[in-house]
Amino acid sequence: MVVGSMVIPKYSDPKTIYKPKDIQFDMLSEHGVNLTYMQAWRAKEKALQFLRGHPADSCSKLPSYLYILEKTYPGSVVKLKKTDDDCSLYVFVAICTSISGWEYCRPVVVVDGTFLKSTYKEIMLTASTMDTAGTILPLAYAVVDSDYHIHTRSYTLDEFNEMMSRIEEIDTRVKAYLYDIGYHRWSRVYATINRTWTMTSNIAESLNVVTKYARELSIVELLEYMRTLLERWMKEKLLKAKGTFKYLGYKFNKELDDHRILSHKLRVMASTDYIHTVIDGVRRYIVCLENKKCSCGQFQLDELPCPHALATLRQRDESFEGYCSPYYTRVNLLRTYEIPVNPLPDESKWNVPQYITEEVVNPPKGGKRQLRKPQKERYKTYDEINSKKYKVSCGNCGGEGHNKRYCKNAPKMK
Repeated sequence: MVVGSMVIPKYSDPKTIYKPKDIQFDMLSEHGVNLTYMQAWRAKEKALQFLRGHPADSCSKLPSYLYILEKTYPGSVVKLKKTDDDCSLYVFVAICTSISGWEYCRPVVVVDGTFLKSTYKEIMLTASTMDTAGTILPLAYAVVDSDYHIHTRSYTLDEFNEMMSRIEEIDTRVKAYLYDIGYHRWSRVYATINRTWTMTSNIAESLNVVTKYARELSIVELLEYMRTLLERWMKEKLLKAKGTFKYLGYKFNKELDDHRILSHKLRVMASTDYIHTVIDGVRRYIVCLENKKCSCGQFQLDELPCPHALATLRQRDESFEGYCSPYYTRVNLLRTYEIPVNPLPDESKWNVPQYITEEVVNPPKGGKRQLRKPQKERYKTYDEINSKKYKVSCGNCGGEGHNKRYCKNAPKMK
């Protein structure tokens, strides 16, 4: 107990890695006390319990925490779902700042799940998108019981039906709700398209790296970690956006600069006021400025002028600004983060109604994790392991990592 109280400051930051062996070394070198590994491990557990409390106590704090969250951020979506015997099924949080910011981002959402390493078998789900600057904007996050989530990963109908039977045993209303939504909207086995590309999304993987050290926290501490992360990111990104005076966000402004360099090598011939033929080497491309289209397909798909469109605009002495998606502009970036995420009041200042504090929330039915060395890397799915790896190669110089459109090397000898 004494050693545990001495090492408490070492664990105040979830990112700190302070192992029992480190406790052994410090106790011996600083105090001349020789501890066994088990004594050091117990000291670590005591320190963590003092800081974070018991996991079951964290579940009981959920109603109060979510109540304060709703009061502090009006317009947020907060949902706690329980079974008939008051076991936690899932908790969902979408802060009002993310909801309002989503209106100014391109409508593409990446949903990803990651295992948690706390006492109970739970999974954290995150929904995120990309803002105008090309950075991550977390939209919502949820913590679900592993038994509730695992049926979405089923590969066969037999597996799916087995998992749905287990869900029905927990709460019959959940199965009916999922049926009404439509299995094809969320289940892999019923999906009408191949959705495996979302597993390798850079947005999801980057967010997983940021939350890596928070996965050992109990549920309330984890939710608070995500809230403070959102609070910090919103402030930093707003300050950075205010210091930028380009028409487009950083990512798309850089993309446009690359296109502009390539456009200087192209020849343009006007057919009408809005239709032009652009000659790129031996190939011809047709650009229609009125419809914002190019026969290369890049202009209309990316909603950003391609090199052929920029060459056409330069010949017409016309600005590119009217041909970019509003989702890429600095104005939208400022609007995305215009509503700040204010800090929550200290727990001692919470004013929570009695019926909220008396609400019972038991740990999830998924059970506790086995006592073993925690897994650091997630399991890869069959699709990820067996997916073909394609290498990008250049048809101009033969090098890898780029294509001939962006090639700056000399042509290879034939």
